[in-house]
Amino acid sequence: SVSNIVPESCLLIVVGLLVGGLIKGVGEKPPILNSDIFFLFLLPPIILDAGYFLPLRQFTENLGTILIFAVVGTLWNAFFLGGLMYAVCQLGGPGLNHIGLLANLLFGSIISAVDPVAVLAVFEEIHINELLHILVFGESLLNDAVTVVLYHLFEEFATFEQVTIIDIILGFLSFFVVSLGGVFVGVIYGVITAFTSRFTSHIRVIEPLFVFLYSYMAYLSAELFHLSGIMALIASGVVMRPYVEANISHKSHTTIKYFLKMWSSVSETLIFIFLGVSTVAGHHYWNWTFVISTLLFCLIARVLGVLVLTWFINKFRIVKLTPKDQFIIAYGGLRGAIAFSLCYLLDYKHFGMRDMFLTAIITVIFFTVFVQGMTIRPLVDLLAVKKKQETKRSINEEIHTQFLDHLLTGIEDICGHYGHHHWKDKLNRFNKKYVKKCLIAGERSKEPQLIAFYHKMEMKQAIELVESGGIGKIPSAVSTVSIQNINPKSLPVERILPALSKDKEEEIRKILRNNLQKTRQRLRSYNRHTLVADPYEEAWNQMLLRRQKARQLEQKMNNYLTVPAHKLESPTMSRARIGSDPLAYEPKTDSENLPIITIDPASPQSPESVDLANEEPKGCGGLPPSPEEDEEGLVMQVKEPSSPGTDDVFTPGTGESPSNQRMLRCLSDPGPQPEPEEGEPFIPKGQ
Repeated sequence: SVSNIVPESCLLIVVGLLVGGLIKGVGEKPPILNSDIFFLFLLPPIILDAGYFLPLRQFTENLGTILIFAVVGTLWNAFFLGGLMYAVCQLGGPGLNHIGLLANLLFGSIISAVDPVAVLAVFEEIHINELLHILVFGESLLNDAVTVVLYHLFEEFATFEQVTIIDIILGFLSFFVVSLGGVFVGVIYGVITAFTSRFTSHIRVIEPLFVFLYSYMAYLSAELFHLSGIMALIASGVVMRPYVEANISHKSHTTIKYFLKMWSSVSETLIFIFLGVSTVAGHHYWNWTFVISTLLFCLIARVLGVLVLTWFINKFRIVKLTPKDQFIIAYGGLRGAIAFSLCYLLDYKHFGMRDMFLTAIITVIFFTVFVQGMTIRPLVDLLAVKKKQETKRSINEEIHTQFLDHLLTGIEDICGHYGHHHWKDKLNRFNKKYVKKCLIAGERSKEPQLIAFYHKMEMKQAIELVESGGIGKIPSAVSTVSIQNINPKSLPVERILPALSKDKEEEIRKILRNNLQKTRQRLRSYNRHTLVADPYEEAWNQMLLRRQKARQLEQKMNNYLTVPAHKLESPTMSRARIGSDPLAYEPKTDSENLPIITIDPASPQSPESVDLANEEPKGCGGLPPSPEEDEEGLVMQVKEPSSPGTDDVFTPGTGESPSNQRMLRCLSDPGPQPEPEEGEPFIPKGQ
């Protein structure tokens, strides 16, 4: 009931305080947490456990946010806190005047980093959602490089008589060497571990030993060259896990899992107990001004850093960090034993105020672990922050996740935007094509990810089924294959199955494994530079241009062939004209033999060059037209534009079809122009 209110880390520190007080009460000297013991034996198991079982998908999707918090946030905290503490020392009286700027900056770099041990101890108990957990925990893991660089930098600068610009530039470059060098060392040892596990099929007992041995060697190799050992452990755990789990047996996997959990839990317990014992046993120098200022400025720097960085980060994030999330991130910046051990490593010759630094750091650790650690659970419930959902992954979820990844990769390639989905897909293809063949033994190197996940689920559910004590309660997700493997049934006598040899069965399995679940390989990769040109694209462009020209030409022809309107005459003159020649003004009923002008609006000709076709009446040959036909004039035919589904590019010759609409326009009375004389053809022969 007490652990539901007080975090386990607080209870362990209280136990350490009691043990230290008891040892001191009997006249003995309590042991102090030695920095070498802490960094060489207690810290590596916790970091290896965190790196080996790191939720890689959430970590990579939020890597940019984590790096900004870990690098920029830690630098801001270190320099802001160091600068303000230097001002406090200058104004704090004779007891603080001797502390210079470099010593305060060193103190700020030690106390500014969020501690992964304290974060793990508190956040795993409150079951916060995955996003906030990976942001705070990822920051606590990756800020180790910044802390190591600043710590060694200011420690070296304290021995210099004068610090030059070149020293500052080299110190800035050393950050990249420390961080990237640690990652490189971790990747090298991770690959060596995976390659070694390929050949351990005949000695399954020592498989877990290789994982622990190579990981510890990665940490020691990085620390040997003053690189980031934490980054090396994380990199080695992340790199080795997928290949090692594909090679080792299920029993070895279980051994690694539970031994790492047990080892990290023991180390965490010892760290917090030793913190309590060291508080009682250490030499302390209490200065109210320095200690209270340190605690206050730590909180202010953390809140300001989170607010400013989140405002900048939200401009680029799709899932924004809400004010509740920002509060939890700022409130979850716990300090722990790493700061204590780094301060304990300081040399008395150059830092005579080490005892005062240790007192201030222990005060900050106790405040963050006790006050913030005890109140964060009620605050999470009060603010209704989303909790972690304990759900098992399913095949359906895995299929949809891979489908969305594939879809987003295609969309990024089509848009020409090379985002993290694009590079993730490139890395997966390279991994599947080259790396898996070298690091994974047997046919499992060619096994699709979905099939491997299905096999893992089947094994897990089969073990749970056996441990439950029978087949009475069968989970719905367990297939009949796994049930038959657990409790095989005797086949009916009347059913005769063809006997297959082991070689034949293995050959069939190999054929199925090589030919199924390979739809992605058959698809062409999305790339806007290698898209095949559409053969109809040129024709469609020509069709659109012709349609546009047709509309323009039709509009011009309508304007060009419009018959001018007659001048208005008086009714008396109109009746006299009709009475003098009634046949001239009688409407023509027979228009079969009229000369026809065929106009093709899609042709590039101008309105002035109109094709005149069938100008002579039918059946007359070379004879001159009769007066009746001459009086009837010409018929002009406009070519009908094609329907939306067809065009001249694909269906030529539609203008000669009899279904085309004909526009008849009588030009027998062109207005005020003189009439042609009797017997003279409207269009002279020979033109």
